Amino acid sequence: MLYFKLPSRIILAATLAMALPGVVSAEIFKGETAGVGDPVHTMFVAFSNQAGKVGVEIQVNAGQTLTKSMLKGGKGDIDFFSTVPSLVNLMAGQKRMYEKVEGAPEFASNIRAILGFKAGAYHPVTLSGSGIETWDDIKGKTVFTGPPAGSASATSEALIKIITGYVPGEDYTAVRLNWGEGYAALADGKIDMMVRPAEIGSANIERFGLSGEFRILSIPEDKIDSEEMMALFGRPGRGMMRFDGDVYKGQLTDGEITALGFTQFVGTHAGVSDDVVYDATKAFWENLDEVHATAFFLKDVTKESAFTSVNVPLHPGALRYYQEAGFSVPDELHPDS
Repeated sequence: MLYFKLPSRIILAATLAMALPGVVSAEIFKGETAGVGDPVHTMFVAFSNQAGKVGVEIQVNAGQTLTKSMLKGGKGDIDFFSTVPSLVNLMAGQKRMYEKVEGAPEFASNIRAILGFKAGAYHPVTLSGSGIETWDDIKGKTVFTGPPAGSASATSEALIKIITGYVPGEDYTAVRLNWGEGYAALADGKIDMMVRPAEIGSANIERFGLSGEFRILSIPEDKIDSEEMMALFGRPGRGMMRFDGDVYKGQLTDGEITALGFTQFVGTHAGVSDDVVYDATKAFWENLDEVHATAFFLKDVTKESAFTSVNVPLHPGALRYYQEAGFSVPDELHPDS
């Protein structure tokens, strides 16, 4: 029989691990979300930070395209991810960006929810001097509508078409870049307008008013009740939102702005341990004051808004916490419903 002498520090560490109750080898969970500065990123990091306090360590990979993250989550390749409600239906129906993905419906059925939240609104932003003061002025202009592979670009172009009838490539030039490039292109005058989903009061939007003036186009009142607009508002994760234009310094549209709101939820997959999701969910809600202090828009995260736009079953671990804590959980969100 062979014997090996281990260094004393390894022996000591092993002894302590066995002696201390509750000490286990740490597991790192993979997480993906949008880019820094995005409300979706802010929320996901807030959730991950609270989960980390109870030993659920989530390695956050930011700056990702959520259409791809959700697919990876459904496959079980990552454990936690930011989830777009409208994309769940597209994946389940194997439509659009998921049309050629073999097994897409099965992957969609594997997605589970933890909590939903109101993320913000689509901001159609144009700088003073661009020549755009109304939606009709977009004719012949260059508009950044979102990233190439994301759902935001399709939503932005649908919004423009409903209001103006304009078709990208015919009536205006639609530019698809990543979010950071979109901001830079508008600031440098390389595009005339940017349609950007952002939280209300976003610092990224506000910065255009620090060195000049800009305008956020409001959805015209005569378009709000149209069948097409109501259908857009009615999509999963969408809705109408109103906010005061003077929330931004240097913003030129007077009064209240009507915008396309968007909501999302923090997701996981059915294969993640019930105890892990329970612990992470409990840590988030029991440290809600810290979450609220992270960003102004997160003050809207409350017990009453916990299931905003959630359109997949809750993870059993999350459901266990909500039942213990006395949340009113819709029947359709129960995993066995």
